[in-house]
Amino acid sequence: MLYSFLADIVVAFHVLFVGYVLVGEFAILAGWLFRWYWVRNVWFRATHLAGISIVAFETVCGIQCPLTVWENHLRALAGQTVTEGTFIGRCLHNLMFFNGEQWVFNLCYLLFMLLVVTTFVLVPPFRRVSNAPLATTDAQPAM
Repeated sequence: MLYSFLADIVVAFHVLFVGYVLVGEFAILAGWLFRWYWVRNVWFRATHLAGISIVAFETVCGIQCPLTVWENHLRALAGQTVTEGTFIGRCLHNLMFFNGEQWVFNLCYLLFMLLVVTTFVLVPPFRRVSNAPLATTDAQPAM
């Protein structure tokens, strides 16, 4: 029971990671169009670029996603396959995994990485610069 629950947690985190990368890119594109300031936040953009970079690196190197490996291992420890997991675990897993040729998925990952890098260049992130003085005092200068 514990391993099954932990596998569900891993697959839920995996869905959130994929959602962050996908929805994040669409938000950046919409923010570019509607001039939303927050889509240029340097931390958001850096973590977004890092997320898809990890996926692209795994694709190029032929590495299976560690989250998938971890989920499968936890399912095995629970005496389950992915299709025998809990209802929520199966639903979350089915949101991300489809039957298809691996080269199609790899091409999609790499093309998406290219899109993210392109928007990183065309809609660059920046840090907010404060116009406030570095130090303020209430003391009056001596005359």
